[in-house]
Amino acid sequence: QSAHYSTGVEREDLLSVEQIVDVAKRARAQGATRFCMGAAWRGVRDGTEKFERVLEIVREVGALGMEVCVTLGEIGPAEARKLKSAGVTAYNHNIDTSPEFYPDIVSTHTFQDRLDTIAAVQASGMSVCSGGIIGMGESEEDRLRMIEILSELDPQPQSVPINCLMPQRGT
Repeated sequence: QSAHYSTGVEREDLLSVEQIVDVAKRARAQGATRFCMGAAWRGVRDGTEKFERVLEIVREVGALGMEVCVTLGEIGPAEARKLKSAGVTAYNHNIDTSPEFYPDIVSTHTFQDRLDTIAAVQASGMSVCSGGIIGMGESEEDRLRMIEILSELDPQPQSVPINCLMPQRGT
């Protein structure tokens, strides 16, 4: 997801409200009760046009009677409260790895930044979905430490996705 690497994947703009609602309606018609949306951003900020658009999308999808979950990168308390108020029920924000290995894989923000986002989400009343990535050169100890950190979150994440790195040329 890093903008620092050329992987051949083209950047896409945020889909229109209509496009997203159409996909959500199709998912609902096929029995889905939860609709999850994500964007590979560092984060969105309260008061920006992008954030207002996200809130509109959340309200429209929620109006279909579905639970809404999102992953939008780093957010603070104000963004978390507004997302919750708009209808988000769950927020995904992975910690990625152990705090010790984190500086080896990420240079644009800190492990604490990730924990701060999770704390803002928890304080807002949204449930947390948080896990990590394996296969980045971390040790077994790093993997166990990641699980330890996740298990110590209060409240603990509702779900813990464990992703496996699929190396891409140029990264």
